[in-house]
Amino acid sequence: MTTEERAELKENIQAKLVETQLKISALEETTKPISPENSIGRVSRMDAINNKSVAEAALRIARKQHASLEVALTKVDKPEFGICLYCKKGIQAKRLMFMPESTKCVRCAR
Repeated sequence: MTTEERAELKENIQAKLVETQLKISALEETTKPISPENSIGRVSRMDAINNKSVAEAALRIARKQHASLEVALTKVDKPEFGICLYCKKGIQAKRLMFMPESTKCVRCAR
């Protein structure tokens, strides 16, 4: 991986970190407890509770991705970054641009 590719990848990771942090903030708003004082009706309350649990699952995924991106950002300048954990071959540049937190090549990820 060239120095330019690493720099571009680093910028991409930083942009994705900002993006996921914004997503986390928005999801935290939607996962706040539903107050019983709100008179929204039984069916609407059930729907709100269901939506809240879907948002909580999305929040867990976003937090996990954010943590993985932070790890990738600390490792992007190291020589072993972009090398598959299993086959020890280089991970495709397009895969790293799309999913910078990838630690496996497409073949080994299957």
